[in-house]
Amino acid sequence: MFPPMVENEERPAKVSPAALVAAVAVLIAAGLVWYSRTAAFAWDEGYHLVAAWLIAHGKQPYIDFVFPQTPFNAYWNSILLRVIGEDWRVPHTAAALLTSGAVAMMATYVYRRLPESSWRAPAAVSAAVIMGLNTAVVEFGSLQAYGMCLFMIVAAYLCTVNSVDRPGILLPAFAGLSSGAAAASSLLSAPVAPILLIWMLVVNRTAGGVKKLLGFCAGVTIAFIPLLRLLIKSPHHVIFGFLQYQLLYRKVDWDEAGSHNLGEVLSWGDSSQAVLLVLLAIAGIVYIRKSDAPRAIKSELYLCACLALVVGAYLLTARPTFTRYYLLTIIAATGLREVTVRLATRPSPWLAAAMLCALTSYGLAASLFEQRDDLMWHDVEQAAAKVREVTPPTASLLADEVIYFDLHRMPPTGMELEDSHKLRFSDAEAMALHVVPRPKLDIMIKAGRFDTVEMCDDDEIERLDLASLYSKTATVGTCKVFWNRAAPTPPPAAEPQ
Repeated sequence: MFPPMVENEERPAKVSPAALVAAVAVLIAAGLVWYSRTAAFAWDEGYHLVAAWLIAHGKQPYIDFVFPQTPFNAYWNSILLRVIGEDWRVPHTAAALLTSGAVAMMATYVYRRLPESSWRAPAAVSAAVIMGLNTAVVEFGSLQAYGMCLFMIVAAYLCTVNSVDRPGILLPAFAGLSSGAAAASSLLSAPVAPILLIWMLVVNRTAGGVKKLLGFCAGVTIAFIPLLRLLIKSPHHVIFGFLQYQLLYRKVDWDEAGSHNLGEVLSWGDSSQAVLLVLLAIAGIVYIRKSDAPRAIKSELYLCACLALVVGAYLLTARPTFTRYYLLTIIAATGLREVTVRLATRPSPWLAAAMLCALTSYGLAASLFEQRDDLMWHDVEQAAAKVREVTPPTASLLADEVIYFDLHRMPPTGMELEDSHKLRFSDAEAMALHVVPRPKLDIMIKAGRFDTVEMCDDDEIERLDLASLYSKTATVGTCKVFWNRAAPTPPPAAEPQ
């Protein structure tokens, strides 16, 4: 009689912590790309897209049209539009991928730097979720220059912290190039480069500090070449566009910009994600002070804290500022360990990470649910389709920037930036800067300068009395389209004497 055969039970392969972190980063990237191509929309992204489209068609920012930003991201998007296609999904997808890259880099950094092995993967997953599922990052990381700035800031940080222990100028040059590209895409990122440079020179643990300084500065200069080229060609136009507009004219017709900024800061208390982020960041700073981690890692985390504090304070100087500008989240994940160890008798890294991920996901889901009926690109495309239907290619059109972009139509001079209509200049200066002040625009509308008018502002429609100027009207979502200019009403005939 033979003994019973015992089958060898195969144990399931254990998933490595690094693979789990990578899987979370990939899932976040897939979600960001999906959102960017379906629901991502911000009204003022229109002028960014119009600027990129105009550049792709041979126009120069500042010189041929007013543009109130630094131009690096606009040139980047113009290349994408020319190579891939003139569709809003193209820059959206690219920005979402850049944001995903920033999330992956930050998660990798936390995984490699955290001293305790049991906390590396949970903290790295937490870092990815805190950043990648942050409501502001999801909603705006696929728009305008936010994705570019996030990616470049994180890349610059990583290059900087790795450069202090290595000779050569390659890493400092890439740090300068990345931080310069962030500032050259949005001046909201301007403090990052000097902070990183000062830290690198102070902490540098190898020879060649002067070479690193020169390499960093060379990288920043390369990032600003598009702006410098335009500045040399037409200083007046360029300085007005990227500097004076932001410093002097952005708050025009916004009398309560200061109180607005205070309200934006206080509104963080209404967000569970924001409160959690701040509390964990504070715990992270406590962790730095009381931890027995290597001095080099402490120095890097202090740099994170300095970046967050200085950039946050700098953003308050924008008039007006918005909570979506505060997208930098680096240090909070390190506070997860501190809170868990101090509050739990038997701390469980993965349980703490799961709770943090659940709270962050809930905050994102609640925010997206509240915005389910907001204006999206689908609504813009419907309005654009109606404009296309009633407007011949040779007819003149006054529309919002997003409509010009979706229709691939060249805006009339001075209509590339709707916000510029609030500016008041002499006729000669306005013409030179490609600005049409609102009083002049009103005269143009009432004189029948435009065959079709598309607007989504009910107050402006009523103020201009567009219903009396055009005989045909269509309502598409929250927007209205007016066409077929009404014949002017003749004056009443004089009664015979």
